[in-house]
Amino acid sequence: MADEQIDLRGTPCPLNFVRTKLTLEKMEPGSLLEVWLDPGEPIEQVPDSLRMDGYGVESIDDRAGYFALKVRRSVDL
Repeated sequence: MADEQIDLRGTPCPLNFVRTKLTLEKMEPGSLLEVWLDPGEPIEQVPDSLRMDGYGVESIDDRAGYFALKVRRSVDL
C-alpha cells in the first residue's frame, strides 16, 4: 500500500519526472509513492531516471491504458 499517490497521466516528459521527484523529496524517508504514468516515453524514461537518482523502483504495473509505478524514497537521500 502506497503512502501517497499522484496521477501524472497526460503530463509530458520531463515534467512528469520533475513532479515525481519533487513529491518524493517532500515525503518521509522510506515511504512509498505510487505514480500513474502514460505508456510510451513516460514509462520508458521516468523509472530509469528515478533509479539513476537513487530511488528504489519497486514495481511497474500495466493497468490497461496507463502504468502504476511504485517508487520508494531512500532512507539515505
